[in-house]
Amino acid sequence: MPLDPPAAAAVTPRSGLLMDWGGVMTTDIFASFSAFCVAEGLHADTVRDLFMKDPAARELLGDFERGRLADADFEARFAAVLGVAEPAGLIGRLFGGMGPNVELLDAVERLRAAGVKTGLLSNSWGTATYPADQLTKLFDVLVISGELDVRKPEPGIYEVAVERMGLPADQLVFVDDLRGNLKPARALGIHTVHHVDNATTLAALDEAFAAFTA
Repeated sequence: MPLDPPAAAAVTPRSGLLMDWGGVMTTDIFASFSAFCVAEGLHADTVRDLFMKDPAARELLGDFERGRLADADFEARFAAVLGVAEPAGLIGRLFGGMGPNVELLDAVERLRAAGVKTGLLSNSWGTATYPADQLTKLFDVLVISGELDVRKPEPGIYEVAVERMGLPADQLVFVDDLRGNLKPARALGIHTVHHVDNATTLAALDEAFAAFTA
């Protein structure tokens, strides 16, 4: 007597999308840092290496992303770490090579129009790095580290995101370009997507939100 086929695994419907900003909704942030370094006469990997390996630079970045430092204070202190002579406008120069990731901006706008609840979950770099007009067009919810004194990958910021989205964690999808920022989201039950390239991320979003786009 033939065995019954195995029951299909239940698939949790996804109805909410959380997006990182820099490096996801924009072009590669580290490429911008490298371009800045070359323009300033530094080794191309100087900024990346400082944030990854230097405890003082990491602490400085952490305080800035939590909103504990004003833009000018961060610029003065980080310029000293870098050995850059002109601190004024440093943030703008660091991000000068970064532009909009048009494909993902368009995708998020389409998903929101289709009924997906959308949110920004971002570590902030001061007060002027987000285009305010785009944020209101793209997102129902904003979770920005500098306004909360907590940043990714600290668990508290993900808990705030879930609360503000008003949906169960297992109905949410979170996209980030840094693997270390995904683990705490998964621990809460959020489905995560590691953004490496647009094609892979767009395919993952199409699959996750097929019920809205079919």
